Amino acid sequence: MALSDRDTPPVRILIVGTGSMANAHAKAYRAHPHAQIVAAVDLDKDKVADFCKQHDIPHKFDDLAKAIAWDGFDAASNVTPDGAHFATTKMLIAAGKDILCEKPLATSQTDAHDLATWADAAGIVHMVNLSYRNVPVVQKAAQVVQSGALGACRHFEASYLQSWLTQPAWGDWKTSPVWLWRLSTAHGSKGVLGDVGIHILDFVSYIAGSLAADVSCQLRTFDKAVDNRIGDYVLDANDSCAMTLTLQNGALGVVSATRFASGHHNDLKLRLYGDKGGLEVSFQNGKGVLQTCTGDDLQSQTWTQIDCDTGFDLFDRFVTSVQTHTQCTPSFTTGAQLQSVLDAAESSSINGGMRQTV
Repeated sequence: MALSDRDTPPVRILIVGTGSMANAHAKAYRAHPHAQIVAAVDLDKDKVADFCKQHDIPHKFDDLAKAIAWDGFDAASNVTPDGAHFATTKMLIAAGKDILCEKPLATSQTDAHDLATWADAAGIVHMVNLSYRNVPVVQKAAQVVQSGALGACRHFEASYLQSWLTQPAWGDWKTSPVWLWRLSTAHGSKGVLGDVGIHILDFVSYIAGSLAADVSCQLRTFDKAVDNRIGDYVLDANDSCAMTLTLQNGALGVVSATRFASGHHNDLKLRLYGDKGGLEVSFQNGKGVLQTCTGDDLQSQTWTQIDCDTGFDLFDRFVTSVQTHTQCTPSFTTGAQLQSVLDAAESSSINGGMRQTV
């Protein structure tokens, strides 16, 4: 049956976790013609009640086990805090529910690989929300590399720059737990490496069409308060990371991420060079730009901006995959592979930047 048929039943969605990112999930599903948000769950009863009222969601739960016992949903969007991804996703897999999980899939490669293995064995649709894959120029850049226009990839430079530790870009981090938890390992944070490092690593590997083979990394945590503490929050999570990375296709490059990039709200950039051409892709101030230099333009060093049509949307890809019972990407396997790189990077930093095989 075609998905456009009026008789096609909507995918009934449970949203697990009702923090700020859950609003983006709710907005996406509400706009989708084949999705229906039927329930939400959060340990905070007042929070889930407000969320359900805001998004006109008929059922609410203060315990995931209660929602699973109710069983009135087909698929779940897991938008819990990073540290809760493993336990909640494990429960949903056991219940046989299709799952879209926010990044990271888990906070360790062992847990992430376990979730990927269990999800495959359960035969469910599983996906990780690596949101920058939604950007049309990112999708087009990956197509350019796949076409062979750059030849063999040799070198890359990538960065993810945020400035919210130097300005109140999204509110005052010194007074808001919404941001303070991201600076404290005791509150589940893996620092900038785990928060946005996963995005820039996927930015590189997705566009280059190759996973990481090894990594050397340095992490830094800077003084931000008296005794690096604000109330119950010890500010010990890393604020900046710098990596040297080798991809499986042989390309060598550098990847950096920081929350101290004054003047950059939330900007990503990749320069990727092959033996037949190069590309530069950026996503800055919500706008994507892709430029290439290939063929005869190499001699004159002429760069051409590439127009990019609207590409696929991850939420649409997930809903369609649930309805057609087909696996989609980026899957839990992708999430587990990226977590392996993050763990190797963290291990490298602990060991003085020693190169680690992924």
